Order: sequence, then C-alpha cells, then structure tokens
Amino acid sequence: MKLAILEPLGVEQETLLRLAREKLPAEVEVACYGDRTTDREELVKRAKDAELLAFSNLPFPGEVLERCEKLRMISVAFTGVDHVDMKMCRERGILVSNCAGYSNTAVSELVFGLTLSLYRRIVECNEAVRQGKDKTGLIGRELAGKKFGVVGLGAIGSRTARLARAFGCEVYAFNRSQKQEEGVTMTDLDTLLSVCDIVSLHVPLTEQTRGLIGGRELSLMKKSAVLINTARGPVVDSAALAEALKSGQLAGAAADVFETEPPIPQDHPLFSCPNFLATPHVAFATHEALYKRAEIMFDNIAAYLTGKPQNVM
Repeated sequence: MKLAILEPLGVEQETLLRLAREKLPAEVEVACYGDRTTDREELVKRAKDAELLAFSNLPFPGEVLERCEKLRMISVAFTGVDHVDMKMCRERGILVSNCAGYSNTAVSELVFGLTLSLYRRIVECNEAVRQGKDKTGLIGRELAGKKFGVVGLGAIGSRTARLARAFGCEVYAFNRSQKQEEGVTMTDLDTLLSVCDIVSLHVPLTEQTRGLIGGRELSLMKKSAVLINTARGPVVDSAALAEALKSGQLAGAAADVFETEPPIPQDHPLFSCPNFLATPHVAFATHEALYKRAEIMFDNIAAYLTGKPQNVM
C-alpha cells in the first residue's frame, strides 16, 4: 500500500518519515514530494499509484481525482476541504479526513496580533522610528473595555472569545447553530455588527457563508470599528470592504485570507486602502501547529487502516 504526500507540509522530511514509521503499519510505503505543484499532469503522476494521499490546501480537482483509480483515502492536512472535489470523492467512496484543531491556538493568537497592530498602529510606528519621526499622529487604542464580536463559535472562534475576555473585552458571538460560551453574549449577526468595536470572522466557506460580509453588513458597523478575517477570503466581499475603508465607513481591517492563495495580484482592491493590514495566509503556520498537524494527519490514516476512521468530512 502506498501513501503519497504530495507537497511539503512545513515539517522536515526526516520528521515526517519518523512520524510515518511510528504511526503507520510497516507495509505502508511512503513517498514525500519536496515541492508544491498545481500542474495537473504532475499531480496525476504523483498520485495515480497511491491508495492513500496527503496534502494541505493544494487544489485537488476532479480532473486529477478521476485518474487516481487506486485511491481510497485522502488525509487533508488542513481544516477546510473546499479545495478537494468532495462530490466526486463521495461518489467514488473515497474517504476524506481533515486535521481539525491543529491550528486553534495559532489562528486565534494571530487575530490579536492583527488587532493590536491596527489598534496600536505598529506598522506605522516602526516606519516612523526608522524615518527619524516621533509619535505624532500615532496615538493608539486599548482593547480593554471594547466590544469584541466573534462570527462563528467553533473551536477557533471559542478560543478567540476566551482570549478576548482575557484582554478585558466584552464579548459577543453569532453562530448559526445554537451554542453557549461562558462570558459570551450570543446574538444575531446584525446586532453583533452594529454594537462591536472589533469583529473577527471564524466561519468555514460554504454557499451560505460566501459573501457573508458585504456592503449591507459593513454599513451596519461603527465607523470606529475594525474587521479581522482569518477565516476564508470569499466570506468577505473585498470590493465592498475596500469601499468602506476608502469612504471612512470602517476604521480598519486586516486579512490573512483572500479569494485565492498568495501570491495575491498587486492590483487587489484592498491593497490601495487606508488602514488595511495583510498577511499571506500564515495564521495556521507556527512550528507547533505544523508539527501537530502532521501528527493528526498520520493518526487519521492509521485510524482509517484499522477500520475506525476519524475526522471524516
């Protein structure tokens, strides 16, 4: 039986192979590829002889999937699986698992890195010092006492809410299904957008959440508010957000995710906006999270091989 790891996973290959030896049966042959490619013919070449596949957010379309006749299981080393043709997987009986939970700490911590960067204008302060300037025009804001809104109270959203409370924020949350979190006021989305000073997005990308935050929703927010998106890019209408920032309808925004994976085109509408901070989809990328992700990925494969699959999507 062959396992093909189709791209680097942020963990040294030696470490990956050690984890494979520790967690998988000896009869599983492991092939690790040291580069990432989206070329479909190359992906077919790498995957066609494997019963088991592993990759992170590498696009894996149906055109590739249909040519992998031996494939029985995909262990996605990521939380979301919207880059995999799930319809075809279900039709062909290919089990897909994810690595839910590996980046809860990493993502929630970046939320506050971005928020503090906007609130304390850290990027501008750094530039001012390097240019021989002082703090003129760089007075910041404090998190303590602010109303912090969490949209999507899953594992990452819940951890974000707890961190917001630790900063002294009054925390509100909206979740599509009924849920409770200690110290959090549950409310509807419009109310959350209207009352909160900071809004952090933590929903998966589905047909229901695509464009969840558009022009109407942004118009509900305070002019002093900031929006943080570490969820998925298409959850926010970028053109509407750009307009809100340029018109002063919104005080600031930060995004770790966009409509496509980085590199992002330089003419993206948000890049010309004031008070916009971007990171290149790094929320999940810490040494600790990536190692944990590799462990979960192999655990998922091992569980499948014993007939007790876990983290099934």
